[in-house]
Amino acid sequence: MRAYLAEFLSDPRVVGLPRLAWLPILHGLVLPLRPARSARKYAAIWTAEGSPLAVHTARQAALLAERLGRGAWRVEFAMRYGEPAIAPALARLAACQRVRVLPLYPQYSDSTTASVRDAVGRGVSLIEHFHDHPAYIVALAARVLRHWDQCGRAERLVISFHGLPRRMVERGDPYEKQCRATARLLARALALDDTQWQVCFQSRFGPARWLRPYTAETLVALARGGAGEADVVCPGFVSDCLETLHEIGIEARAAFRAAGGRELRLVPCLNESPEWIAALAAIATSP
Repeated sequence: MRAYLAEFLSDPRVVGLPRLAWLPILHGLVLPLRPARSARKYAAIWTAEGSPLAVHTARQAALLAERLGRGAWRVEFAMRYGEPAIAPALARLAACQRVRVLPLYPQYSDSTTASVRDAVGRGVSLIEHFHDHPAYIVALAARVLRHWDQCGRAERLVISFHGLPRRMVERGDPYEKQCRATARLLARALALDDTQWQVCFQSRFGPARWLRPYTAETLVALARGGAGEADVVCPGFVSDCLETLHEIGIEARAAFRAAGGRELRLVPCLNESPEWIAALAAIATSP
């Protein structure tokens, strides 16, 4: 955990503070304390097969390879930080005439997609975003509808995206616009009016101003305002992970109930849903 966090938080795309100011804080304060806290959270969501993110990503890669036809396409998966790493995955594709890299970040940000570009270099084709791809929206809507069929439907759908420091958007990062565009397209696909859904942002880190409204505060306000139930969907995460299973499924649910709400339901991520595998194929092979 410490090695992963050190790599992740040392990326200047992730933490844009001056290196001379940030690195002493990282190594003197953050890394001595945060790994233990993160490990406890991971322990709460760990499965017999391992990390949910790694498990779902591996399954998606296998299903995508099967759908595309093994022989016509080779599919490798990697993580931006930690293992399996990007460089060995690219090395295994060295004999291929053409390599496409599909970062599983639907919405572009310099802190995510551009960081992948840094890691793979400029000699490969990289799909920068798919926030408004019709197949992605269809897959999201199908996931929500399946959840409603199985678990019931709350009056409000909270659409939560990973947060981003406000200063990045002010410098021209298109992430917020793309998140809100995804949310509008999803709401339209679900035939929701403006009173039935809202956008918010989660996973804030540090004292800086981040994109608002914050998810935790939004859910508490809903509960205090009399909303007994809420559904939360996280379109920015294509696989269930710490940010969905723990931050929303455990922490936000507890806060919602403590504020007077009865039930907060987390819509599962796209994971291995057939609509998502079909969308992956369409996105990966798009011109």
